[in-house]
Amino acid sequence: MKPQEIYSKNSHRQLPMPKGNWIIYQEWHEVVFVHWAVKEKELRQFVPKELKIETYKGSAWVSLVVFRLSNVRPRYLPPIPPISNADEINIRTYVQFKGKPGIYFLSMELGKAISNLFAKYLTDLPYRYSETESSATRYRSGNKQFRDELDIEYEIKSKILKKTEFDNWLTERYALFQDNGNNAFIEYEIHHDEWPLHGLNLKKYHVKYNRFGSLIHKEPEHMHYSPGVEVLTWGRHTHTVRK
Repeated sequence: MKPQEIYSKNSHRQLPMPKGNWIIYQEWHEVVFVHWAVKEKELRQFVPKELKIETYKGSAWVSLVVFRLSNVRPRYLPPIPPISNADEINIRTYVQFKGKPGIYFLSMELGKAISNLFAKYLTDLPYRYSETESSATRYRSGNKQFRDELDIEYEIKSKILKKTEFDNWLTERYALFQDNGNNAFIEYEIHHDEWPLHGLNLKKYHVKYNRFGSLIHKEPEHMHYSPGVEVLTWGRHTHTVRK
């Protein structure tokens, strides 16, 4: 799909389209979403106080999102495959900043060291390198520094989900907010077509991120799979905050 076609499909958004021109194109393929309900009080220690934690029917949520990142490129340049393609692993939660809904990342990992280096430098987001392996129905990763481990094998259900309000609450997110340690929050806005979602069955499940305590400690309450979306990303906006 051409970028202008992606841009024109926007009736599903809960936020207005970003102002100005998009600056980065990227693709997210073979996306696995794994969701846990958590206690807001336990989550708060990992989320800056300036962000309001969003809840759904009384529960806060944390999600593991694993996918193949590909064809990342600036607006007027082609992708560079050794840098533009990598496995990505995110652990995120759902927040508001100044009344605007979005996501906050507890963890961000890339499966190529060179991709990680460029991503950290260009975005100022907390990416780190982890060793990864992937296939059409399996993701594996390990990080020696943090002793994180991931091994998920799954079977995709063929029928496309008729999405609920909750499915959309978890997946249709178009802004991210991240603290950068300098009394400021970084905001990025994105746009993509509405997520096509499938159910999945877990054949193997091992997720170990001990530094997050009891947030990730059991099999998930909710899961999704998506073949993916094409994504437009706008430039960084920095919000200064008072401590």
